[in-house]
Amino acid sequence: MLNIKHSVFACCLFVIFQTASAQLGFSHEIGVITGPLQFRSDFGNREDTKTNFGNSGFGIGVVHYLNFSYRADCNCYTTDTYFNDHFKLRNEISWNKTNLEHHGRLVDPSKVSVDSDRLRGHKGVAKNLDIGTQLEFYPLSIRSFQSFGYKLAPFISLGVHYTSFSPEVSTTYENPNPLLTGNVLEPSNFYSHWDPGSVDASPGSTWSMVSSVGVRYKLNKLSDLMLDLRWQYYFSDWVDGLNHQLDFNKSDDWLLWFNIGYIYYLN
Repeated sequence: MLNIKHSVFACCLFVIFQTASAQLGFSHEIGVITGPLQFRSDFGNREDTKTNFGNSGFGIGVVHYLNFSYRADCNCYTTDTYFNDHFKLRNEISWNKTNLEHHGRLVDPSKVSVDSDRLRGHKGVAKNLDIGTQLEFYPLSIRSFQSFGYKLAPFISLGVHYTSFSPEVSTTYENPNPLLTGNVLEPSNFYSHWDPGSVDASPGSTWSMVSSVGVRYKLNKLSDLMLDLRWQYYFSDWVDGLNHQLDFNKSDDWLLWFNIGYIYYLN
């Protein structure tokens, strides 16, 4: 229930912000994004190629832009300042999902220990709803791009997102002598070197930092194609439902997301 309240509160803030910004007269753009991602978490061996590519998922989202170079209320350009001609404000609601499992040497078929069986049986799902804002910087003139001065407009961005996460946990391993019969989160069903409580599928929320690099391609007067590579760092290590506290668990959960988007100019 608390997680739902957090999501509703964030949505209300988003709507209020959009309503306020509309009164300023700047032009608007709206679009959709989707693409594959790699979720870097406590599943699998750190920096292991099989872990990185095996724990891959996908994301979808809706984006809204405030374009400071053009005014919707008068169909005219704004004052020609560096900020207006090189920055856009990107607001976003997105969702991503990744199926997680352990990869690497500890679960190699040659390993026949009980702990290897525990790791092989342990699965997870990371599901995240994001609401947030990024400031995008375009080295080239936004006005020139809109007037077909060039076809490609590269950009970089930095922002903050509010993330509501709802992980899932399962295991096919059953300890023959469990402390709690029939409980999937019974600690003895998981890797023995993890402290009790390291596996927790409780939903929650956190903030995250988002940075990306991308490019827009001008399709026509009112639409662009966008390619974007995102790095998103969560300020929590529970987004995947696992926080095992071992020495090599040196960072919170994060992801890399490559997406393609279609952007339409409303004004």
